[in-house]
Amino acid sequence: MPAESAVPMHVAMIMDGNRRWAKERGESSVEGHRAGYETMKKVGDWCLARGVKVLTVYAFSTENWKRSETEVGFLMSLLEHALDKELNYFIDRKVRLRVLGRREGFSKKILELIDKAQDATKDFEEMTFAICLNYGGRAELVDAVREIAREGIAPNAIDEGTISKRLYWPDMPDPDLIIRTSGEERLSGFLLWGSAYSELYWIKKFWPALEESDIDAAFAEYASRQRRYGA
Repeated sequence: MPAESAVPMHVAMIMDGNRRWAKERGESSVEGHRAGYETMKKVGDWCLARGVKVLTVYAFSTENWKRSETEVGFLMSLLEHALDKELNYFIDRKVRLRVLGRREGFSKKILELIDKAQDATKDFEEMTFAICLNYGGRAELVDAVREIAREGIAPNAIDEGTISKRLYWPDMPDPDLIIRTSGEERLSGFLLWGSAYSELYWIKKFWPALEESDIDAAFAEYASRQRRYGA
């Protein structure tokens, strides 16, 4: 396990490669997502054990609705299961759950489960686990600008703080480290506002194949970098 100084306070992850992992094994995309779900739970425990205070995962983008009806349906059932049957996972670990993204498109039951889970964990401080659902970085900025327009804020009164306060999680600390699996090296619209000075780390493995040692390697690399923030 890395030294405490090696641990980023906010880790954000793009969980990429579930379908390709399944295809390599001759399995359906559904099985890839099932395996990816189990990996997400393990990663949460690994980060919690290392002292990470915020873990944000990109679980379902605004573009993912375009996938097949079967795949989207399975992802929605998996989400429903996670919010309902796995709530004690967060309660037992004193982890706060936050869901970031647009609410339209989800069933009434899922929206109720989101609200219930967030309310049940709102006072926990061990770690915040933020799940980006129906999320897009551009969509988040569009929604923030729309809110500013609705409030009638004068153009000269708008600054970075004006926008930050109208994002999905206004007090969200900027990610220190963004990790993407599967060998792809792009953000794909993930946390565009907050990622301005984030350190980026690419892992060639598909998400379901991620191991604890991969997290330690990422944190070790993070600790070796000198963050300059444009200076």
